[in-house]
Amino acid sequence: MFLAAAAALIAAMILALARAFAGPTVYDRILAVNLIGSQTVLLIAVMGFVTGRPDFLDISLLYALINFVATIAVLRYVKRGRAQADKQS
Repeated sequence: MFLAAAAALIAAMILALARAFAGPTVYDRILAVNLIGSQTVLLIAVMGFVTGRPDFLDISLLYALINFVATIAVLRYVKRGRAQADKQS
C-alpha cells in the first residue's frame, strides 16, 4: 500500500516537473516547484513508514519548513525584481 503511494507520488512529481518547464509565467513555475517540494515531503514520510524509521518524519517536517521559507523568499525576490524593473522604465 505504501509502495503504491510512493509510486503515485513519483508520478505526480514527474507531472509537476513537466508543468514547471511548460509554465507560461514565473508564478506557474514557482507553484510547480513548491508542489514538487510538498510532494517530496510526503515521499520522505512514506519512505519512513516503509523502512520503519520514524525519524524520517522529523526530516520531512524540516524539509517542509525549508520549502515554505524558500517559496516565500523566491516570491518576494520576483516581486521586488519586477517592481524595480517597472521603476527604471
